[in-house]
Amino acid sequence: MHRERGLSLIGLIFMLAILGFLLVVGFKMIPAYIEYYSVKNVLASMVQSGEATGTVGDIKRAFDRRAEVGDIHNVKAEDLDVAKEDGKAVITANYSVKVPLFANVSACLDFSASAGQ
Repeated sequence: MHRERGLSLIGLIFMLAILGFLLVVGFKMIPAYIEYYSVKNVLASMVQSGEATGTVGDIKRAFDRRAEVGDIHNVKAEDLDVAKEDGKAVITANYSVKVPLFANVSACLDFSASAGQ
């Protein structure tokens, strides 16, 4: 007896629903990841330009200026940890972003970006 193989209409609808859900979740998280890479670039450019050689207050003010230009909203100067290792500044930003997905469901994304000399 020949048995039919393939995807049924219900199976196709189910697969499209799963794919659609994953796409919606992915598209809602993309801005958080774009901002994360912006934070990494700002920290790296601060180290390269020499702005990371001043006091902690100077470094935080420089980050605030660059964050305003770079459209960074989830990271503030208070979120930065500035440490000196072997006489060189290491700047680290640890922060979380809450991304609303649908109804009362949200995703919490934790990021950690750092740059040092």
